[in-house]
Amino acid sequence: MIRAIIFSFSLLLLAQCQSQEAKVAATSEEEPTPPKNIILLIGDGMGVTQVTSRFYYGEGEPNFQRFPYIGLIKTSSSRQKITDSAAGATAFSAGVKTYNGAIAVADDTTSVPTIAELVADDLSTGLIATSSIVHATPASFYAHVPARSQYEEIAAQLTTSSVDFFAGGGIQFFIDREDDTNYLDSLTVNGFMIDTAQLQKPASFSMEQKYGFLLAPDGMPKMQEGRGNFLPQATQMALDYLSQDDDGFFLMVEGSQIDWGGHANDAEYIIEEVKDFDKTLGVALDFAERDGNTLVVVTADHETGGFALSSDGSYNDIIGTFSTGGHTPDLIPVFAYGPGAESFAGIYENTGIYDKMVEATGWKSLDSPVASR
Repeated sequence: MIRAIIFSFSLLLLAQCQSQEAKVAATSEEEPTPPKNIILLIGDGMGVTQVTSRFYYGEGEPNFQRFPYIGLIKTSSSRQKITDSAAGATAFSAGVKTYNGAIAVADDTTSVPTIAELVADDLSTGLIATSSIVHATPASFYAHVPARSQYEEIAAQLTTSSVDFFAGGGIQFFIDREDDTNYLDSLTVNGFMIDTAQLQKPASFSMEQKYGFLLAPDGMPKMQEGRGNFLPQATQMALDYLSQDDDGFFLMVEGSQIDWGGHANDAEYIIEEVKDFDKTLGVALDFAERDGNTLVVVTADHETGGFALSSDGSYNDIIGTFSTGGHTPDLIPVFAYGPGAESFAGIYENTGIYDKMVEATGWKSLDSPVASR
């Protein structure tokens, strides 16, 4: 009798364990809630050493340290072992490998739809850069040209793009043009409120209006020249605006001049730009933490300068040194936070940034536009 009771109890316990295991398995197989918003921050020319510099320069803990998931990307372009910013940004914006100099066109020069265009009918979009807004990285999210140097054509394409908010430099490409066309007027006709004087939030910051800030003839000033808090403030302004869209948004923010410091072999230039970029990461992460439904991804198109933090005879003294004035083929770090962030761990091609963003959000189910240019 006792054996029978023990046997029955054992069967009951086994059944309960199997039931619990089934529940756990079912729970683990449930689809995670996709993020509604994506903030992609690109530190142009920012390799591991550029990131490391923030841990030795600047006050407080780096915002880089707040990311729970870190990966690495391979950056070669379709024809070159070492990418430039145009091909690198096109990998992020459109998920294709292309040749150096290409702006959102494939290796055969045919236009490819960008993530900003993919979501245009459903979500709001924004672009911010400390370069001109027609420079390679921001341009790769809205324009389609075979050569990144076609700045005037890129500017013309911005006027009819799907972008809702932008901020950066580049006024000259809209008004001081070979064709004598005033494309600031064209931006206004196409729904933009344009400010060329200051980064100031309008009294009425409505989603019924699009906004553009063009605050320098070409690139914005260096941090060393008094740019101030343009990048974090523009990012906060963009978030205040774009987050009004209940359907969600896509925002790309570029710390453009980390790259320029690398080309100049100027360690102080790099360090100050990285500090500014890290402050901007804080703005994005603070928003994402409050929102709870935002994916934040940070990466770079390539490393510039072969930058190293080196000893100058004493292990307590650090100086910046360089191996080149150009780009390098280094693996580039990726930092991710929020829903879907875990997929950004590992080592993968730079086109994986696009793929993982689209997969995490489910935006791949949206109709992909056919680029008309």
